[in-house]
Amino acid sequence: MRTAFYISDGTAITSEVFGHALLSLFPLKLTHITIPFVETEEQAHEVLTKISESFQESGERPLVFYTIVNTDVRKIISTSVGINYNFLDQFVAPLEKVLGVPSKPEKHRTHSIHETTYDIRIEAVNYALANDDGSNLKDYHEADIILTGVSRSGKTPTSLYLALQYGIKAANYPFTEEDMGDILKLPPALRRFKHKLFGLTIAADRLHQIRSERRANSRYASIQQCRMELREVENLYRKEKIPFLNSTKYSIEEISAKILATTGLQRRKY
Repeated sequence: MRTAFYISDGTAITSEVFGHALLSLFPLKLTHITIPFVETEEQAHEVLTKISESFQESGERPLVFYTIVNTDVRKIISTSVGINYNFLDQFVAPLEKVLGVPSKPEKHRTHSIHETTYDIRIEAVNYALANDDGSNLKDYHEADIILTGVSRSGKTPTSLYLALQYGIKAANYPFTEEDMGDILKLPPALRRFKHKLFGLTIAADRLHQIRSERRANSRYASIQQCRMELREVENLYRKEKIPFLNSTKYSIEEISAKILATTGLQRRKY
């Protein structure tokens, strides 16, 4: 099996994102190896050895995606027996011509504690943790968005992703069986911030599967209970004109992107 290497003198997140995005276009099975913080010539030669060993074992030249600022280290990696793709070389020179400004490469500029939105994103993560599952209703005035939905519909991971990736303060509120009553109504704590609400829903059979893994053979996990709760929250979303998304077939990344596209929330990523 062919191997794909993602190499950087930083976190290697950029080379991973670029490389995975390209490789996702091809229906192939690959072995993926990420090697971050290749900062010395000695480390670069060690990486060359790993690439060569992969070639010898598989008989197929590895794909090598790299973003390296250090010139000497970059030159060494470029001599590997793999098929090498230097993302910086591909884009920096053309951009310099367009912008009329020379680039000033620095290691760890994109993903480090000194990155400009780092403190904003950490504050947003702390907010998401403190306002998870309706545990703290008094700080909703600070929220950029409040996710609602039944238990296990994806509220918490989506809130954390929005915070860590985009610096968005996302609270979340769960609708439980106790909320249902005869007809599910919007609680007073949420009605004040109705303009911030975004609903999540999910297919009943998928919710049943997720809940069964958590609490098998319980009323909470039964398909009847799942159907009832989902019917109630979806009716509420429609009645109150709350935008909502069925998360069944989407990853957390896709759910978050769709929420941002729908709401127009500002990304605090750059």
